[in-house]
Amino acid sequence: MSPAILFLLAFGLGLVGWLAARSRAWAFRRAAPGVRLHSLPNFHAWYVALWVGVPAALFALAWNGISPALVTAQVMADPAAAVLPAFGFERETWLAEARAVATGAAFGVFNEGAQALVEPYRAAISFYDTVGLAITIIVAFAGGAFAFLRLKPDFTARTRVERSVMALLMIASLVAILTTVGIIASLVFETVRFFGMVSPIDFLFGTHWSPDPMSSGTPDGGDYGAIPLFWGTIYIGAIIAMIVAIPLGLMSAIFLTQYASNSVRKVMKPLLEILAGVPTVVYGYFAALTVAPMVRDAAQAIGISSASTESAVAAGLVMGVMIIPFVSSMADDSIAAVPQSLRDGSLAMGATTSETISKVLVPAALPGIVAGVMLAISRAIGETMIVVMAAGASANLTANPFESMTTVTFQIVAMLTGEGSFDHPATLSAFALGMVLFLVTLTLNFIALRVVKRYREAYD
Repeated sequence: MSPAILFLLAFGLGLVGWLAARSRAWAFRRAAPGVRLHSLPNFHAWYVALWVGVPAALFALAWNGISPALVTAQVMADPAAAVLPAFGFERETWLAEARAVATGAAFGVFNEGAQALVEPYRAAISFYDTVGLAITIIVAFAGGAFAFLRLKPDFTARTRVERSVMALLMIASLVAILTTVGIIASLVFETVRFFGMVSPIDFLFGTHWSPDPMSSGTPDGGDYGAIPLFWGTIYIGAIIAMIVAIPLGLMSAIFLTQYASNSVRKVMKPLLEILAGVPTVVYGYFAALTVAPMVRDAAQAIGISSASTESAVAAGLVMGVMIIPFVSSMADDSIAAVPQSLRDGSLAMGATTSETISKVLVPAALPGIVAGVMLAISRAIGETMIVVMAAGASANLTANPFESMTTVTFQIVAMLTGEGSFDHPATLSAFALGMVLFLVTLTLNFIALRVVKRYREAYD
């Protein structure tokens, strides 16, 4: 039985409970016209529906997790399981084939020995599907009966429903927090394992990066110097890309809010924001096939013979174009939110439009502009596809933008998609790089918050 069936059953029973409770609440009014209900009939209905649907849905979720193990245990207890091979990959393969045929996901087994397990699997699945269906109905009926019998004219259904909704909203907010905690915990655990093999000093301050995922024995800390990766990430994402994105994004926002007519704004703003919806792999193709050759040819034309097709400037330029909408949209909204009285007052004092923009509007909108820039930097340093396709894989510590460079995100992908073991320091180095990248973006967010707070206090 598909897990969706149990959830649909829980929803259907909850709907039945909703209708029954609403009818009972209206019956209270008809039985005693002079009696005033504490809560509207809809709140009585939602109270019963929650007691019917939520416990049933929670049980369906739990049953979906434990029923496969129960089915397998029953199959293993069947005499037909005696034909199974010893513990190992072959045994699991036979069980998976028999289960696939029993559920209809496959038409036959590859290993003939697994055929004997198909009928035991069908019997076990049918039995536990029936058990799950019956328990779901019992749980829903018990919850509905408990709630339905409590309904009275003075029952505080509204208060209880609102508390339930509040609890649901709190749980939804905790999901994001717990997810962040889980991510940090996994990064910290694997990073500690990595630093148990490689010195943090060698990793954070070393200038040579060439880990070998296939090597064995004690790792050489000198091969795990991540300074070239940090430099490539900052150089491409926070310097070259920002040189492109900040001026173009800010100037486009100023034009759209202060100079463009409504008809021009209605056309140009959606076109500009389309850039944010273009997949990064498309930007990567554009960088690799169009921008990188143009940059190389232009550099060679002015006498730079070392210019490469894979270069930091090609990746940075395209990355800057990609994040223009982040800067432009935030700056646009911030400038548009500045009170019109400030602009009118500046113009009334004799200032020109350009002076009003530079002396009044931009400083007043600075918190939003800074937030947009920090968001753009965080987006840029976390970009992967453009770097993979345009910047290359060489960990070079150089200031020449026409040479090949790599970034932290590229190396994370390279280390985790190889054939190395997860116990190897080369693979674990990806988690250490991810931890550093997380701390960098966290620091940028703190800086943005401090700047926003400081200038918001000055201009509020």
